[in-house]
Amino acid sequence: MKTLKLIAIGLFFFASFSMQSQVSVNVNIGSPPAWGPVGYTEVEYYYLPDIQVYYDIPRAQYIYLNGGHWIHSRYLPRPYRGYDLYSGYKVVLNDYHGRTPYVYFKDHKVKYHKGFKGNGPQKTIGARGSKGNSNSHVGKSQGAKSQGGNSQGGKGNGGKGNGGKGHGGGKGKK
Repeated sequence: MKTLKLIAIGLFFFASFSMQSQVSVNVNIGSPPAWGPVGYTEVEYYYLPDIQVYYDIPRAQYIYLNGGHWIHSRYLPRPYRGYDLYSGYKVVLNDYHGRTPYVYFKDHKVKYHKGFKGNGPQKTIGARGSKGNSNSHVGKSQGAKSQGGNSQGGKGNGGKGNGGKGHGGGKGKK
């Protein structure tokens, strides 16, 4: 009888350990592209002010305005397919965690105008032409600059956001 109890207790602990090891939470939100700025591991979006495009890191998609609608695409809009993602400035949207970073596009467009350069050069995660994360789909070079930006947003899909406000914050890490 004592042996039976020990076996039962052993099976209980074994089953508990097995179940526990199968329950895990993956916190990795996506791998940033090689052209992304160094130092930002938990962001979901960049805003590219020179071409007024957002980049969704977890989904590896560009988000841009076309004919009044927000388009999600694996590729840059046709007029910007030659844009150098490595040397272009990336505004890091630190505190935004929704699906529609463009809800406050008007604010981003004014605050981060075309030609916006922030506080100095950005160092990219990878070198131009390096192997590794190939989310860039286009682009060459290195250098650029980084600063976090205000970001707000809510729910929505493809351009019809339903506005709940979020908020973003200030300067990014260096």
